[in-house]
Amino acid sequence: MSKMKKGVRLDHISKIYQDPKTGKDFYAVKDTSLTIEPGSFVTLLGPSGCGKTTTLRMIAGFESPDEGEIYLGDEAINALTPNKRDTAMVFQSYALLPHYNVFDNVAYGLKLRKVPKDEIQKRVMRILDLVELTGMEGRMTNQLSGGQQQRVALARALVIEPSVLLFDEPLSNLDAKLRVSMRTEIRRIQQEVGITAIYVTHDQSEAMALSDNIIIMNKGVVAQMGSPQDIYYHPNSEFVADFIGEANFLKGVLDKMDGDHALLKIEGHSSRVPAKAGMTPGTYTVVLRPESAVLANQGGLPCEVTLSCFMGSYQNYHVKVGNTLVKLTDYNPKNKRIYQVGEKCCLAFDPESVHIL
Repeated sequence: MSKMKKGVRLDHISKIYQDPKTGKDFYAVKDTSLTIEPGSFVTLLGPSGCGKTTTLRMIAGFESPDEGEIYLGDEAINALTPNKRDTAMVFQSYALLPHYNVFDNVAYGLKLRKVPKDEIQKRVMRILDLVELTGMEGRMTNQLSGGQQQRVALARALVIEPSVLLFDEPLSNLDAKLRVSMRTEIRRIQQEVGITAIYVTHDQSEAMALSDNIIIMNKGVVAQMGSPQDIYYHPNSEFVADFIGEANFLKGVLDKMDGDHALLKIEGHSSRVPAKAGMTPGTYTVVLRPESAVLANQGGLPCEVTLSCFMGSYQNYHVKVGNTLVKLTDYNPKNKRIYQVGEKCCLAFDPESVHIL
């Protein structure tokens, strides 16, 4: 299946729709340029209406860009219909054929392509083995669980050996526990096959677990693209920091710049923190992740506990620092001092863990 390793490039893509209420045109996707490397798993992530599904549908050929060009490998594919593109889509609804059994559902695309019968048999059985459905080829789809139906949909997409596999929120109809196990399976299969995968979701944990790179979209444009670690630890805006995981935002004053570090003052408390190149002294927004801070009797930002909730693996705190609400996640709270609502204490954090916007 090495032939399937092709990348995707979007060159200044835009999609314009008309608002049915106002009759005015608006950009669902605006001037988007992206390069998705061959064999990588990339997730389009963002809130409803951000343009992620429209972008995926343009790559698949179900929508046509109004501006720009889409490339699969070195080939421009704007003019190609979906069935002429070397892509396959796994849909949110699975879109299985209810009057066909598992084998015939998986074989459907190969039959349309007039693949010889003996080759269909080999390819279908090999893919069913890959998705761990061997022995179920004779079952009707209504006899399968949601997770098994999702595997059939994945097998049907993989069996035609596309260069790029597209996923449109394929796990959203599954319960929470099954979603976690199925995302692990999707990542395993993608890595085993070596296929380029583009995945749409609004679920941040799903994106983090699956992706080599995450593309965060907002209002039709790319807000940030990078590895899960890059985006989580180095968000480029409050929107990105707030969308990927939980984040606290504090106002701080940077002073005494010293190379890649500076003195940060928050509510009278000073810490030496990492600073980006080109920063100058002044007021900045500070991103503090809930797991990067702890409560202490002294040494930190004075605060008052407004919520203290035991969650098993962690103690969930809300504290007030001045007029700012700060959320904390204190992992493994057993044998630790538990602070109660109304207590006054200090918020301590690792200066290397904060991110200055």
